[in-house]
Amino acid sequence: MPVTVEIGDDSANQDEINKIFDYFKYVDEKFSTYKDTSEITSINKGLIKKADFSDDMKTVFKLSEETKKQTNGYFDIMTPTGDYDPSGLVKGWAIYNAAEILRKDGFKEFYVDAGGDIEVGGKYWKIGIRNPFKQEEIVRVVHLKDAGIATSGTYIRGDHIYNPKDKKDKITEVASLTVIGPNIYEADRFATAAFAMGKKGIVFIESLEGFEGYLIDKDGIATMTSGFESFTQESNA
Repeated sequence: MPVTVEIGDDSANQDEINKIFDYFKYVDEKFSTYKDTSEITSINKGLIKKADFSDDMKTVFKLSEETKKQTNGYFDIMTPTGDYDPSGLVKGWAIYNAAEILRKDGFKEFYVDAGGDIEVGGKYWKIGIRNPFKQEEIVRVVHLKDAGIATSGTYIRGDHIYNPKDKKDKITEVASLTVIGPNIYEADRFATAAFAMGKKGIVFIESLEGFEGYLIDKDGIATMTSGFESFTQESNA
């Protein structure tokens, strides 16, 4: 997936950019279910026991279990085939960690985007929400500062999200669901779970303090949480 990193601080340099991309490469090598050499693939093949998981793998499994409990089972890294696929959490977790690297290195103004999930810091950034039926079209623009935004949907990668409570049930009533949260890790994991809930996912996001959401259904009709409009106002910028 495409990765974009922008640093607005005057002290930004290529070495820092390289450090961020090296981190994403590390995450991909460890967690990609498409790589035969990744740790998660070895786990799914039964080659690595739980006690021998790397520290990062143990962290992701722990966070995934916490998220499963917080979403009443609608987030589950166990796939219908019986394999583990933590990508619904790992992407946001990795983007957040990349942003933390920038913060710890003294950078304040930045934009980190991996596959359309974004963490921003330091100033208000304009971010567009795509029309899932016409991807070159932006349907809403939000203004975010020190926050994360994630979109779950099937319009790019196909039916890769399933309902853990009925794994044969395809999610067809929702085209996309965008979540704004205090950081991209939080936004991403709850966006994945809320999408798996179908149309009631937007109600779940409404119930979370500090989160807002924007759902587009299969008919192109949008439903938003009560505080979402506050992020669309130019005065925020």
